[in-house]
Amino acid sequence: MMESLFPGFRVAEVPSPRGPVLARVGGAGPPLLLLHGYPETHLMWHAVAPLLAERFTVVAADLPGYGGSFRPAVAKDHASYAKRALAADLVAAMGALGHDAFAVAGHDRGGRVAYRMALDHPERVTHLAVLDVVPTGEVWRHADAALALGYWHWAFLAQPAPLPERLILGDPDGFWIAAERMGLKRGDPRYPDVVLDAYREQLDDPAFVEAMCEDYRAGATVDREHDDVDRGRRTIACATVALWAGDGSLPRFYRDPLEPWRSYAPDVTGGAIAGASHFLAEDAPGQVAAELLSSLGA
Repeated sequence: MMESLFPGFRVAEVPSPRGPVLARVGGAGPPLLLLHGYPETHLMWHAVAPLLAERFTVVAADLPGYGGSFRPAVAKDHASYAKRALAADLVAAMGALGHDAFAVAGHDRGGRVAYRMALDHPERVTHLAVLDVVPTGEVWRHADAALALGYWHWAFLAQPAPLPERLILGDPDGFWIAAERMGLKRGDPRYPDVVLDAYREQLDDPAFVEAMCEDYRAGATVDREHDDVDRGRRTIACATVALWAGDGSLPRFYRDPLEPWRSYAPDVTGGAIAGASHFLAEDAPGQVAAELLSSLGA
């Protein structure tokens, strides 16, 4: 069933220094790495990747910690789940596939890995697209009551172990309500049951739940520190586009969602995907694909 969602793609287990990365690879043309968000896997790109594969060699990867990719070992300082570490893993995986330079598009957590990759590996990233995120450091710098309610899971998942792990594993279906409220839609043909089942089943895996929490613990600590060091001192060298959900949270939190990017990518361009929820690549795949095709240099 999954193969029918990615026609012409092959599944690859790609080596990286810390462990194997699961990816689907298809298409022809310049290489493009696609990175997913929380609480998903590379399957979120099922309607977009085939459209992009008409002009790109597409690599849709599971982030380390998620899906079929390796689970990094937990470290006290959470650095093993820092977006810097995950970016290095994925740069190595792209190199193993023969791609020394490539475009990257990331949604949500994948967007955070993607922009860190562009900052840390400017010689490797030719074009950058970030979907429905602003930089992690900017989120924490401007946190207020509205953000605390809308992004409540940031603080919850970042609590010291094992509190969030125990609560999630105690009632995975209860925690899944949060994902549905963010926009995942059971019964909607844009969200095939087999894909939603794959997302939901992750919450039954203690190793995944630990990895998910470590991802957010890193976001609240080491990722934030890395962004604060770079802010105003180092910028993204490649062309950068930011897209966001017209019906998502960013337009409520930020008058201009491009503004938080300008300290890191002064020439950033982009705009809203009208009518889309946070899961914009699934809600509006044709529009997202068209925006990426026009901005990623193929």
